[in-house]
Amino acid sequence: MTQRLHLVFGGELVDTTGNVFKNVDDIHIVGLFPDYKSAYDAWKTEAQRTVDNAHMRYFLAHIHRLRDEETPASATEELGG
Repeated sequence: MTQRLHLVFGGELVDTTGNVFKNVDDIHIVGLFPDYKSAYDAWKTEAQRTVDNAHMRYFLAHIHRLRDEETPASATEELGG
């Protein structure tokens, strides 16, 4: 079975319309999760916990989708498949 890791992280943004963090040193790493559901649940918990701060945002990154940009992609990857 393929493992599909997900990263949940967040922090305070410079403004509510972007995705630039106010202070990168203060980014909150919630954790790495072995599947989308557990990552989504962690993301939702943190997003709801900080709902009163409009500048606070949490993100869910699909680590399994990252790849080395120096390595040529297969035709399937280039097509998004």
